[in-house]
This record gives sequence, C-alpha cells and structure tokens, in this order.
Amino acid sequence: MKVLIICGSESDMHIARAAEDVFKDNKIPFELHISSAHRDSVGTEKLVKHSDADVMIAIAGLSAALPGFVASHTDKPVIGVPVDVKFSGLDALLSMMQMPSGVPVATVGIDNAKNAAHLAMRILKIKGE
Repeated sequence: MKVLIICGSESDMHIARAAEDVFKDNKIPFELHISSAHRDSVGTEKLVKHSDADVMIAIAGLSAALPGFVASHTDKPVIGVPVDVKFSGLDALLSMMQMPSGVPVATVGIDNAKNAAHLAMRILKIKGE
C-alpha cells in the first residue's frame, strides 16, 4: 500500500471517493479507513503507527483535528482535506493550516480530495515510486 486515506466519519466518505477514483485510475495501491481522533483516539493512533503507507490523507470537517492528530503520530507526509460542514469549510481549513511547528499538514482546498490524491502521487514520485 502506498497511500492511507482516513475519514473522520462515515459522512466524509463522499469526499474520499474522489481520491479513490484518482488512485484507481493511476493504479496506486491505497486503503481507506474510517477512524475518528475524537471517538477512537487509541484505534486511530494504532492505525497510523502500524501503517506501511508512504503518504497519508486525512479527511475531516468542523474542528478537523484528524489531520493534526495523524501528523503528530507519524513522520510521513500528511495531507489534510477540509470538509464543508459549517462555515463553508473555513473552520476545517484553518485548523489544518495552523498546525504548530514540527507537526506539518499539507492542506488542499475544501472538499478537494482529488487534489490530495494528485499531491500524494507527486510525493510518491519524489521517492521514485
């Protein structure tokens, strides 16, 4: 597996489908999981720490803690996809972009999992994969 996609809840799955389509079209191995930093922090931490993925995509709305949570438990690249749930998705966007130093989250546009997938593929190309 090259990419791990994590959705914070089932309601984010419609966003994840765009990333899935890009990876399927480009034959990039990926896995998709639903795991919440809020409701199952231990399970989410285990998922991240035991993943052999080279890049992780975290999709979340509202306070959007998931991408930062994921980034705090790995040194692999993490791409955050903010979801428009309230405030036109700006709350999620800003929470992903304002991570503390040392816990980077690359952030794409609101609801733009397709760009997250394209960014993940570019990161994989740097590795020569």
